[in-house]
Amino acid sequence: MTWVVGGALAVVIMPVVMMVAVSGAPSEADTGSGGGGGLKDGAVPQQYVPWVLKAGALCDVIKPAVIAAQIEAESGWNPNARSPVGAEGLSQFMPGTWQTWGKDDDGNGRVSPYDPGDAIMAQGRYDCALAKQVEGYKNRGEASGETLDLALAAYNAGPGAVHQYGGIPPYTETRDYVARIKSLISKYESVDDPPGRIPDGQQMAMPLPGTPRITSPYGMRMHPILHRMKLHTGIDFAAAAGTPFTAARDGKVIFAGWSNGYGNRVVISHGKIGGDEIATTYNHMRSRPSVSVGQQVRVGQRVGEVGSTGLSTGPHAHFEVQQNGTYVDPAPWLGLK
Repeated sequence: MTWVVGGALAVVIMPVVMMVAVSGAPSEADTGSGGGGGLKDGAVPQQYVPWVLKAGALCDVIKPAVIAAQIEAESGWNPNARSPVGAEGLSQFMPGTWQTWGKDDDGNGRVSPYDPGDAIMAQGRYDCALAKQVEGYKNRGEASGETLDLALAAYNAGPGAVHQYGGIPPYTETRDYVARIKSLISKYESVDDPPGRIPDGQQMAMPLPGTPRITSPYGMRMHPILHRMKLHTGIDFAAAAGTPFTAARDGKVIFAGWSNGYGNRVVISHGKIGGDEIATTYNHMRSRPSVSVGQQVRVGQRVGEVGSTGLSTGPHAHFEVQQNGTYVDPAPWLGLK
């Protein structure tokens, strides 16, 4: 097995990577194909999904599927992996490189390449920094090729080698590494959201991947910003910024845009169910919705991404159900009660 060590070939190139100064900024054009912004259901171990989505939302070039593909190639999803040359954790960082990029992202009081959250986020930061640097080379005419390919080559062989050769360096290991990551992306990416399905016995599908944790249920509560008792008109689910927010049922978009308090918001009408007019809302999304007013959507279709716009204290998914224009508890509709 060839060990790739957190941005460097173990023996020859590592010092170059440890001394890298990252500069430049990626343009929106010609960034190469990093796959879609989502993950294929079940492809990534569930406990790592929020971190992979979060790391894959740090920049446009490095999508979640790229992060996942690298982890498979680096460690085979083993958080305790250690290479013969000392590379550590899921993302196989060498100690020197880890000192630059590692942070306590999971908030457990330590900074460790063996903590999956710390490792995956450090990988995302490092990948994005390399993407910016190689894009700078391209803008100055010092390198050519897809930005993603060059960033992956830089992760493996160091950005100095990419600069020296004006593209992917002619190292067999580096070229094989880039090809392997690119071949694995399709295993993890969800470019077009797969057809959704409402589980048996439910009236709506979960509007997020997996089984997210409820952080605030429907009902009266002390508003965290307004500091007064107020009806919490929906359910808050724990979800990282960038997590796909998906339609809970087939319907028609009747609102898509900015709403004070809700931030970036989508409202979908589902017509009459059991004689009642039913609608769902998706709120606090981090950027403009992925759908527009009048658009017909299917269950499981992405309507936007989880964020923290409007009156929000942090990234989360606030989901609501309206019955004849009145907010009701979404839990029974989602099979949670």
